Amino acid sequence: MSDITIQNFETELIQASMQQPVLLDIWAPWCQPCRTLGPILEKLETAYGGRFKLAKLNSDEQPEIAGQLSQAFGVRSIPFCVLFAQGQPVDGFVGALPEAQIREFLDRHVPSAAEAEAEAETAEAEALEAEGDVHAALAKLQQAVAVDPANDTARFDYVKLLIETGNLPMARQAFEPVAGKLQFEPRLAALGLWLAACEKAPTARPPQALAAAIEANRRDFDARYELAQLQMAVGRFTDAMDALLEIIMRDKAWNDELARKTYVAILELMTKPVPKAAPGAAGADAGKAKGTLELTGKAAVPPSDPVIDQYRRKLSMALF
Repeated sequence: MSDITIQNFETELIQASMQQPVLLDIWAPWCQPCRTLGPILEKLETAYGGRFKLAKLNSDEQPEIAGQLSQAFGVRSIPFCVLFAQGQPVDGFVGALPEAQIREFLDRHVPSAAEAEAEAETAEAEALEAEGDVHAALAKLQQAVAVDPANDTARFDYVKLLIETGNLPMARQAFEPVAGKLQFEPRLAALGLWLAACEKAPTARPPQALAAAIEANRRDFDARYELAQLQMAVGRFTDAMDALLEIIMRDKAWNDELARKTYVAILELMTKPVPKAAPGAAGADAGKAKGTLELTGKAAVPPSDPVIDQYRRKLSMALF
């Protein structure tokens, strides 16, 4: 639990909510319902085991913050609780609600115990992979998928690492539960195309034979696509996109735009997901919180990748 002031509003509330939901309890010493609600919230923070953080704001001492939140939500009484997630105020409630109703409120926004465990396992796996301990990273990701099968981020990372280590049968087994979601999840669809390319590689024609077929007929799109799949299977993504680009420039609609779709999938595989902002990552702008209150956090934006940017431009030029 933390006490919010104008000085720490940015770090303790906005930036902290990028890591986990933060429930802000706006109260005052003279408010009897606040005295009833406070202990319930503190009990729930412990009961939820770190799945959300409780922050308290004394409206008498911090009238600017309390006033802006009250105005934003159209609320003029306390106790008033606002839930922040990903740097934004997303929901709230007024009054000293019973514990059961507060739990219902929290469960709409706070990750379940399984989700929280899967997120922790995934984060640990990322660190282990960065250290070169791929075996331990795979174990962590396998555990993450086991405890939270609906966690597509953990599943993506797990299947991706299985592909990279050449364990295609396990990758296919881990991928199958989300195979029906591909039209809704571009990253999963991209993963499926990559996995299919890797599975097909052992029976594909040799690169020399494919190059000869393309030399004999520049419009042999089947050979060009097969070559792109081979390059994709061994992680030569830019070479694969170059091969696909030759198809796109000659026939955009070939095979129901398969070349374009695969090109876009490779870009998706190469693009890192938007990172969560670390607490206090507001940098030089953090000082603004001392004089100006901002109720929305700054979006976390991954650094630009010049290779990805270049190949996006190539695709745009080929299509238009």
